[in-house]
Amino acid sequence: RVGGALFLPSSVTVVTPPWNFPIAIPAGGVLASLAAGSGVVFKPAPPSRRCAAVVAEALWSAGVPRDVLAFVDIDEADLGRRLIAHPDVDRVILTGSWDTAALFRSWRPDLPLLAETSGKNALIVTPSADLDLAASDLVKSAFGHAGQKCSAASLAILVGPVGRSRRFSRQLVDAVRSLRVAPPTDPLAEVGPVIEKPQGKLEWALTTLDDGEQWLVEPTLLDAGPAYDGRLWTPGVRVGVQPGSRMHLEEFFGPVLGIMHAASLEEAIDLQNAVAYGLTAGLHTQSPDDLARWLDGVQAGNLYVNRGITGAIVQRQPFGGWKRSSVGPGAKAGGPNYLIGLGSWRPTPGGAGSQTLHLKGLDSRITAVIESAQPSLSYDAFDWLRRGALSDAVVWSREFGQVRDVSGLGIERNLFRYRPVDVAVRAAGDATWQALLRVIVAGIRSGSSITVSAPVGLPAEVRRTLDDHGVTVYVESDAEWIGRMTLPNRPPRARLVGTRDSLPPLHRALAEGTGGDPDLAVYDSEVTTAGRIELLPFLHEQAVSITAHRFGNPDPWSDAVI
Repeated sequence: RVGGALFLPSSVTVVTPPWNFPIAIPAGGVLASLAAGSGVVFKPAPPSRRCAAVVAEALWSAGVPRDVLAFVDIDEADLGRRLIAHPDVDRVILTGSWDTAALFRSWRPDLPLLAETSGKNALIVTPSADLDLAASDLVKSAFGHAGQKCSAASLAILVGPVGRSRRFSRQLVDAVRSLRVAPPTDPLAEVGPVIEKPQGKLEWALTTLDDGEQWLVEPTLLDAGPAYDGRLWTPGVRVGVQPGSRMHLEEFFGPVLGIMHAASLEEAIDLQNAVAYGLTAGLHTQSPDDLARWLDGVQAGNLYVNRGITGAIVQRQPFGGWKRSSVGPGAKAGGPNYLIGLGSWRPTPGGAGSQTLHLKGLDSRITAVIESAQPSLSYDAFDWLRRGALSDAVVWSREFGQVRDVSGLGIERNLFRYRPVDVAVRAAGDATWQALLRVIVAGIRSGSSITVSAPVGLPAEVRRTLDDHGVTVYVESDAEWIGRMTLPNRPPRARLVGTRDSLPPLHRALAEGTGGDPDLAVYDSEVTTAGRIELLPFLHEQAVSITAHRFGNPDPWSDAVI
């Protein structure tokens, strides 16, 4: 229940989870969809079909009807394509690669897709770090699950003297070589087999060095019998990884770690952000100044400080990334907004009006926009817009503008915050003036950089006010706007404004014009007065987990930073 908005569940959601977390992720996607009121077609990854079948059987046994939850184990080629592209599918929840998301969109460009996708994750080690802890956390993050977590540390970026430290190098080598690599039937195994015999990118990463690279620890294939033929590899660590190289930029889903050097923390952050993905990122430091610089500049959805960068726990570290690590609305699994993106929203009819029409409690930027538009609005439209802006102010002060410790553990600070993201706003031909203004004031309240595109000009006073606040306004046709949205520098999100009649065709035209680009998240629900709903398109979610103890003793070193 959200005041000012009505939730409409999807009718059919297809859940397509991965094999690498064969219980947790499938259960999470299925249960979230059911909780949001949707029927579910549950199609697991082939290597984990048996685990998924057990999940489905448990839910049926608990009383979930079979005509609400359908389990399918089908050919991933023709039948899989027909399922994903079927017009009666309202939404797809995918956990997998960005390439899979792109494939799904090539089948159906306007497919509503909520996906947690690939990661190329780096852990930065600064000179002030506890090197013993850093080496231990790095090895666990890189080689747990044989490197087959999407959050695994694929890169280590060593800053300044850390890159020249023989002690750190020895610790890293000893930690890697001491890992017990064995089949999962061995209870002492620490690193198990990869899911299938390496081929393509992973085979290259385990067997081939790029220019300037050397093996610090060379991976080797172990003989573990026919059941694990070609799948049991000792971990590999390569040094001399160069900026822009394959090991720097590509995701390799297996037990291989690349080491890069940076002269400064700023250079390390640039290397960390240079990849197309933004799932997890780590920092080891004892310096509050380093922490502040990193938190301000790093581009990832899950941040970890002085700990490993894997093992996210529901609510404690809600999971989901930025950039190509997320497709669609981007709400984090295990977070407070996940269900919001599993349906659509409509405004509630009517609403209590006001006799005063006051603008008290609003940010001065918002007040300026509303006052500039007042001559062009009816009494009811002005009151509706005012109530929406006040809803934004309330939810901003209570939630979106806050940094919250969601678990209160004390020895580990698990913080959840929102960061602004660039958005392109487009008004359809039948969009009401107050609805467009409603979206604009939400974007300004969020601190997002927004552009506004409309088929007709805005009142001169409003346009001057928006210009003062850095909002660029375009007067153009749908086709002209869609053409601009194909350019490489366009924002990563689009908020469409219109009615139930105009929004679906505008969304389809945008999807077809951009080829279903997974890098573009489109928000196409009707506009409401609910700040809880209208601010989300302009915000990234970010989870920050910081170790707050030293050898078991509480250490508030990061409190003054965040």
